Amino acid sequence: MSDINYKELASKALKMRARSYTPYSHYCVGAAIATPDGKIYTGCNAENAAYSPGICAERNAIYKAVSEGDKEFVAIAIAGGREGHEPTEYCPPCGVCRQVIREFCKLDTKILLVKSEDDYQEYTLDQLLPQSFGPENL
Repeated sequence: MSDINYKELASKALKMRARSYTPYSHYCVGAAIATPDGKIYTGCNAENAAYSPGICAERNAIYKAVSEGDKEFVAIAIAGGREGHEPTEYCPPCGVCRQVIREFCKLDTKILLVKSEDDYQEYTLDQLLPQSFGPENL
């Protein structure tokens, strides 16, 4: 990534956890996604009593960016863990989020699974979603 700071991206994902609405699972997730020109969009998960209307942090951040006109991304950071506690494990994106990331990102897009600003695992989208189906398949 040329002008995107992984530590800053991780920090924004961690901070977004505090905005999560998780009265049922108490599992807070924050995400931060970066565009090629350095803009960062954030999102958090929000649950619903009917469950399926809820949204994950990753999709929240992506759709926020799309609603502002950005549809290309170079990296996304994801941090998750129990409400009121710092993350103790890495939080990979769910299958639905992986497919949404695939819609807007290249296979070499960096995905950071974050425990702290200095403790994260780095993957590419292709590593987390091999043999994927994307827009070019249509």
